[in-house]
Amino acid sequence: MTTLELSRQFLTFQLAGDLYGVPTGCVREIIEYGAVTAVPMLPPAMRGVINLRGAAVPVVDLGMRFHQRLTETSRRSCIVVLEIQVGERSQVFGIVVDAVCEVLELAAEVVEPAPRFGATIRTDFILGMAKQDAGFIILLDMDRVLGEDDLARLADMSAA
Repeated sequence: MTTLELSRQFLTFQLAGDLYGVPTGCVREIIEYGAVTAVPMLPPAMRGVINLRGAAVPVVDLGMRFHQRLTETSRRSCIVVLEIQVGERSQVFGIVVDAVCEVLELAAEVVEPAPRFGATIRTDFILGMAKQDAGFIILLDMDRVLGEDDLARLADMSAA
């Protein structure tokens, strides 16, 4: 069963002019964008870490991961803290977004498969495309957005 089949509710957010969604089951919390501590020798998509109630939480810049450009922060910028399963353990990390929109319940009939080409991000990052008004919400597969190497780095950063 895919993440899409398991989840009908998605947290939607804006990033670089596009609307994205992640399954609410992996969302731990949403926090105001604040100080991110840079960590030397990280890949460009990894912004650094935040102190979240005493725990070091790695922060990923999806703008850099998807579009090779740093997400510019504003007063509406947030960090969405996610938790995904990596083998036997869970990994907590944050993603920088331009703005959080809403939680939507999506019926299966409004979700189309990921396009084979022409998307603004790699198609293997996409669970599906949900029709909304005149456009689409890109539903992300966070297990694929962050590859095994990225997840291993996040685990190392969290343990530090």
